[in-house]
Formats: sequence, C-alpha cells, structure tokens
Amino acid sequence: MEPFVEDSNVTDIYADGTYFKNNASWHEEDSSWKAHQIQIMIDRNELEPLTICEIGCGAGEVLVQLSSLLGVGKEYSGFEVSPQAFQICEPKAQENIVFSLKDLLEEQDQYYDIVMAIDVFEHVEDYFGFLRRLRTKGKYKIFHIPLDLSVQSVLRSSPIIKHRHSVGHIQYFTKETALETIKDTGYQILDYFYTSSSDLPNRGWKANLIRIPRKLAFLANKDLAVRILGGYSLLVLAI
Repeated sequence: MEPFVEDSNVTDIYADGTYFKNNASWHEEDSSWKAHQIQIMIDRNELEPLTICEIGCGAGEVLVQLSSLLGVGKEYSGFEVSPQAFQICEPKAQENIVFSLKDLLEEQDQYYDIVMAIDVFEHVEDYFGFLRRLRTKGKYKIFHIPLDLSVQSVLRSSPIIKHRHSVGHIQYFTKETALETIKDTGYQILDYFYTSSSDLPNRGWKANLIRIPRKLAFLANKDLAVRILGGYSLLVLAI
C-alpha cells in the first residue's frame, strides 16, 4: 500500500482520489458488522427512528445493511464528499435510501431522528467544530470511534503511523478522551460499548495472532485490556 503523497492536504485526500487509491473498496467489507453493532445500540436503547442519516457514508453499505436489519417504514440518507465514494454508493440507492454528493454540515433545514458518524471524526482536522455543527442535524447521534491509542500502539508507534498513512487517521483517542471530546462539544452521552476489530473480516495473520490474548484479557478487565492491548473501537449514543 502506497503512502499518501506528502503534499496532499489532509482535508483534500477524500475528494482528490488519494484516499480511494489506498482504499478502493472504501471498507465496504466491514459494513455488515458495523450495521449489526448499530442495530444493537438502537435496540438496547429502544429507539424507534423513522429517519436515519449517515455523514461520510463512504460505500453506503452500512445504510443498505441497516435497512434490512431495522425493517420497513424508515428512510435513510447518506452524505458523502468524495466523488469516488459516491460512485460506489449512488448505484445502491433505493426507494427509501438516498445518497447525496454533499456535505451534510453545509445543508440547511436537514434534521433526522438519528445522525451517524461511523469512523469519521478521527479524519477531521477541526473535529471540535465538526461535532458542534453536527449537533444541529438530528435528535440522536451515533458515533463509532477507533481507539488508536493503547500501550502497545504507543510503544510500537508503527500502528499509529500506518493508520495515518493508510486510512487517514489524524486524531487519536482512548475511551476517556473520546467520551470527553463528545461531552466537551455539548452532547449528553446516553450509552456506549466497545466493539472489537478482531471480529472484522480479512484482518490478516498478525491480527489473528493477537485475537485470542485480546479476547481473554477483555473478559478479565475490559478497560484495562483495551488500554494496554488496543484493537477496539467505541460505539457511542448521544443527544
């Protein structure tokens, strides 16, 4: 996998084709798993949304999978700023699923029962401003946030740099800093839980090697395991 070119602005790589060059599937293969985690969050908080929006919807497959999991009578909207990602998601539009090559934050009078930012604000330079503006777009918000900072990732350093070059992560979080960031930008947190990257498909032999130690440690002490070994993200429900 080639690194991003040095003169590529971090805010431009999604529009100029740089991100697509390194991630041609736009992580479509992870969408079914992500949609299942979102369904768990919606069900356990007894939410009954009629309108669901995803900012930075990428390949659009999370919304397609959610539409199958949550049943009929709901409308889904996906917003994406990358022309390359839009070419992937736009053909998936259905009667109740609409995709737009637009920035949701620039749109007026858009309001949804649930707005989702799934693996998004770790890519954003002004992520505080992003989160504050997103608050006005819906009643409930669901965030999925990679927890890139752990003892092993800091000691090795290469995982952090790899994610910066390969998938464009420019902000790095622990569970505590992720939750505080959301609260600092005016949200009230209603629920959250860890999700394991070990459950994603096609992780490679290195990820499979550490999978069992991570799961055993997680069973013993969730927070400590995540803080030391990493390999988890955080799904958050907020208003």
